Amino acid sequence: MKIVCNGTEHQVAAGAKIVDLLKEFDLAADTVVVECDTLILKREDYDRHELREGSVVELIRFVGGG
Repeated sequence: MKIVCNGTEHQVAAGAKIVDLLKEFDLAADTVVVECDTLILKREDYDRHELREGSVVELIRFVGGG
């Protein structure tokens, strides 16, 4: 099924969860904030929140620097 992640269309398996998407991008759950369909998700929900056809996901990473 198609979703949009950070502005780009992606194909994911039916029933995919946020944690599956993070694995696909090789991201650790504790390094990102996830917004899905305008809702900020709690980290403990990443393995329960199921993506739907057309879901819009933003993966936000905080980067320090100076």
